[in-house]
Amino acid sequence: MTTVPNDPTTALPGRPPVVDLATWQAARDELLVREKAHTREGDALAAARRRLPMVELDGTVEVVGPDGPVPFLDLFQGRDELVVYQHMWYDGAPHQGQCEGCTTTAWHLKDAVYLNARGVSFAIVTTGRWDEVASYVEFMGYTQPWYSVRDVDLPVGMGHLTCFLRDGDRVFLTYATTGRGNERVNGSMALLDLTPYGRGEAWEDNPEGRPAGGSACWSWRSDADGNATWGPTSRPVPQWTRPDATPVETLGRNGHHH
Repeated sequence: MTTVPNDPTTALPGRPPVVDLATWQAARDELLVREKAHTREGDALAAARRRLPMVELDGTVEVVGPDGPVPFLDLFQGRDELVVYQHMWYDGAPHQGQCEGCTTTAWHLKDAVYLNARGVSFAIVTTGRWDEVASYVEFMGYTQPWYSVRDVDLPVGMGHLTCFLRDGDRVFLTYATTGRGNERVNGSMALLDLTPYGRGEAWEDNPEGRPAGGSACWSWRSDADGNATWGPTSRPVPQWTRPDATPVETLGRNGHHH
């Protein structure tokens, strides 16, 4: 390497300092110690989750899917374990007016082949009316199972990411999380965390001079040119890859999500 550490002629404002490879490797090795500790703590938390108690629920409670009402037990598809993601829903809103965060999360797990191979089924539930939900699923091209849990009591559809266990015809709730607990589904977040500019969100602890971030999920909606924005021509980002995803005049009363 020809660069000299801290040489002002090679410094780039608002970017990491320029150093030689040996200096970079030393800093990287120092951070790796913390990363490995973080990984081990994550393993310990997963072990603690596996030791949580569970709550039995009525597996005959009906939810509505493409074949009409079916018992919640059917979501297991004969497997012993089930992961459910609850997608927020705004009644009567057009496709581009649905939750940008949920749209982005669902886009990252369009099918569950790897989960299925480990004996785990996956489904998305939402409180929307099935006719609206079915239209949205078709538009997005989703391949995972979707169901409406409208007017269904908890714990079916509980939380935003929920795990269930089946023992014959008995069904048990084992885990639920929401908020940033949902990030584990969104692989893009983990990759952005590896980059020097991060997620581009205002809450992040960034070095001075780095690009200013916006509010959480600010970049999950964009216009047709990819500019992060809320407004009458914005959509959840994944929708721009779908057919007929053209700008429209209005998002309706639910178009402006927090």
